[in-house]
Amino acid sequence: MIRFENLTKSFWLEGERKIVIDNLNLTLPTGKSLALLGRNGAGKSTLLKIIAGTMRPDHGRVVSDGSISWPVGLGASFHKDLSGAENVRFIARIYGVDTDELVAFVDGFAELGKFYHMPMRSYSSGMRSRLTFGASMGIRFDTYLVDEVTAVGDAQFKRKSRILFADRMQQSSAIMVNHSMGQVRKFCNAGIVLEHGRMQYFEDLEEAIALHQEMMS
Repeated sequence: MIRFENLTKSFWLEGERKIVIDNLNLTLPTGKSLALLGRNGAGKSTLLKIIAGTMRPDHGRVVSDGSISWPVGLGASFHKDLSGAENVRFIARIYGVDTDELVAFVDGFAELGKFYHMPMRSYSSGMRSRLTFGASMGIRFDTYLVDEVTAVGDAQFKRKSRILFADRMQQSSAIMVNHSMGQVRKFCNAGIVLEHGRMQYFEDLEEAIALHQEMMS
């Protein structure tokens, strides 16, 4: 269960306050993998960061009864002056998992070679996403926050990522941002649509997709 209580978030842009989350009160059920849909700039990535606790709201709070990953695919939680391996070791200590096991898992999965032991400032965006995805999938969370991450890498790596993610979804749930409705249908069984700071929950994923596509047209 994830519950939003009077959640509000805004940014100042060119002297004007833009509200991206507007006094949100909503409870997301346990055991559902949710597609988070909305226009570009609607605040989807911002909402994921707030749920993860890496960004503070203006008002309100997020309450959960399970463990939640950081937003997979967004590398903001990683330090650019540390190597990939050093970042993974740091994360392992924070989340209380076996350090050597997580470092080895990410090394084998992300396929970064010598770059795994080089500062993340030298990484391409794809390399950062592969590292963050591997690190997140190496820890068992109740809910994974996923931002377009299954699109990373060549065809073989994409396939490997989807297989691993599907395996994790056997026992966990997710909130996924993905512009591919095929991927959304593959991994999600319900939907939420964010528009003008408000969010609607749909038990029927197809209803959420239909509303999203209507807004996009």
